[in-house]
Amino acid sequence: MILRGVLSLWLSAAALAAEKRAVLPAGAKPVGPYSPGIQAGGFLYVAGQGARDSAGRLPDTAEAQARQCLDNVKSVVEAAGLSMRHVVYSHVYLSDLGNLPVLDRVWREYFPSEPPARAVVGVTRMPTDTPIEIDAVAVQELSQKKWIAEGVVEARGRVFFGEHLGEGPAAVDDALNSLGKALARAGLDFKHLVFVNPYLAPGVSSEEMNRRYAPRFEFGNTPARATIRVAALPRNASVSFTGIAIRDLAQRRAVRPKNMPPSPTASPCVWAADTLYCSAKSGFIPGPNGGIFAPDVELQLRQVMRNLLDGLEEAGMDFSHVVKANVYLDDINEFARMNRIYALYFKDAPPARTTVQPVPGVERKPDAEGRWPKLVEISLIAVK
Repeated sequence: MILRGVLSLWLSAAALAAEKRAVLPAGAKPVGPYSPGIQAGGFLYVAGQGARDSAGRLPDTAEAQARQCLDNVKSVVEAAGLSMRHVVYSHVYLSDLGNLPVLDRVWREYFPSEPPARAVVGVTRMPTDTPIEIDAVAVQELSQKKWIAEGVVEARGRVFFGEHLGEGPAAVDDALNSLGKALARAGLDFKHLVFVNPYLAPGVSSEEMNRRYAPRFEFGNTPARATIRVAALPRNASVSFTGIAIRDLAQRRAVRPKNMPPSPTASPCVWAADTLYCSAKSGFIPGPNGGIFAPDVELQLRQVMRNLLDGLEEAGMDFSHVVKANVYLDDINEFARMNRIYALYFKDAPPARTTVQPVPGVERKPDAEGRWPKLVEISLIAVK
């Protein structure tokens, strides 16, 4: 009887891990080829939700916009049969960080206790000109959620960390030290991280960030990463780090396609049990004479997807396994053009997705070698 019970539990866990189901709340009208929510691997991935209601109306005040945005998140969560108590991780994108105190007041209404780990960033624009966009990750079984501390939440062996901000001359080290303390609070350290978002405010050198970031990790075994330049950060910080760790190191493994050398700063993809976290990719063509040689967003996006597929295939997967994507556009006016190409890669139940324009667009002209500036970048989460 004991063996039969153990087998039953194992089969139930295996079925939960293998599940992938799109979630579409009543009245939802996605503005692109994405699912409002995807359930897979014991989690619900909620696409970025803006502040417009189902009729496309945008509330007049920052408070009403924050409330409508969170109501939209809540509608996806509840359509999946969950509650806001199940939410363990969230990103908030604001076009005006001056509205953060207003958001915080509304946030506490939806998360009065044991709130999810959260990162807030200021961005230039978002689809439909919403001034706020929020995405989320929720655990399907509330009994598997463990609130460790403010900004540190564990679920199903994953530990989610909210923002760690750095200001002043020692900004990068201060932010990393803060993240290190949060890891230690959970009984972990940097080698447990599987995915990290470094957000850089204007004027911060990515080279300096990398110089201080790389020594925290084993060469070639770093977390997957999406380093994103943003318009602003809370408290006028220079840098912010947020990320995800796996408790059991036996379930963590970096994945590197054969055409990519080891990196001191980012692994192409990293396994966390049944979930693959993949670094953000641009339209960069690798190799000794590498660079971005496509002049428009459509051509660059095709190379982005090729680069992402390299990591997926090395892990024995393809685009059908993707459950969440983050798309960073140079110009949100190219949202429809991006969607037209993006849709070609996802047929049934496209992943949940968040799309933002992090900073003002770049000047579009090639350099002396014919390389063009980056116009689109995408990171992925996939479940086996």
